[in-house]
Amino acid sequence: MIKVGIIGGAGYTAGELIRILLNHPKVEISFVQSSSQAGLPLTQIHTDLIGETEELFVQEADYSVDVLFLCMGHGRSRSFVEAIPAEYQGKIIDLSHDYRLKDTADGFVYGLPELNRAAIRPAQKIANPGCFATAIQLALLPLGDAGQLSEVHVHAITGSTGAGQACSATTHFSWRNNNASVYKSFSHQHLNEIGESLLQLQPDFKEAVNFVPMRGNFPRGILASVYLDSSLEEAAAQELYEHYYAVHPFTHVVANSPDVKQVVNTNKALVCVKKHGYKLHIVSVIDNLLKGASGQAVQNMNLLFGLDEAEGLRLKPVAF
Repeated sequence: MIKVGIIGGAGYTAGELIRILLNHPKVEISFVQSSSQAGLPLTQIHTDLIGETEELFVQEADYSVDVLFLCMGHGRSRSFVEAIPAEYQGKIIDLSHDYRLKDTADGFVYGLPELNRAAIRPAQKIANPGCFATAIQLALLPLGDAGQLSEVHVHAITGSTGAGQACSATTHFSWRNNNASVYKSFSHQHLNEIGESLLQLQPDFKEAVNFVPMRGNFPRGILASVYLDSSLEEAAAQELYEHYYAVHPFTHVVANSPDVKQVVNTNKALVCVKKHGYKLHIVSVIDNLLKGASGQAVQNMNLLFGLDEAEGLRLKPVAF
């Protein structure tokens, strides 16, 4: 059994991670750490786990585990990693943005399996991608691999859980419900990791990725609408996408434009490619907490330990 420790266990991504790992046949959760909730039952915070576990949050990490999942806020993982005892020989999967960019990666491998599966398998440390970054990259990777990228335009909408568990002026129910808004236009932090991945596939790509993020009035899920100029015919583009994703178990090319409910509560990504005049339009949907965070982290863990990539991740979508 793979012994797992979770650092920063009180947030949304940690809750999803615990839910998955409790049902993973090859995993034992050794501890869940939370400085703010130490001594309390996990179920007092993650109430959906009632009947699934009787574990308590702990104050300190136990470094005898095989892998540490870091579910802390952005900016805190690096301080934690720098304080890990030198004798720790296990692996690390970080869900923050602290190690995603090459200049500050410090040995972490960017953990998007559809891009870096071969590099992930032998790695010791994984930087899990951002949720918007995952959805947008999955819409573009096949084009980059074929050298077919041109200037990219993205409108993408995310559920409120993407902002984390702490309440703010733009996350509480009375503001978010029956509402939608644009934020961080052309400046979202995930643009940097998207750009690095596209250059990895198409080194001569120098065009802009124009990204307008939006907040939706739903809890979870991301829909990315992506378009660019392309000389590819629709059939050729679909074949390109189907060929690229044929060996990836969670990304599926579909004939009709997908919706968020098809992927919520799963680790799936659905991608649809259509041609409109000279524009190629790609729609990509994921669950921001699963394929965009905790599910992808477990997918990376499976690769690190030589397991079936989909082990423990055949999750069911929510009912309508």
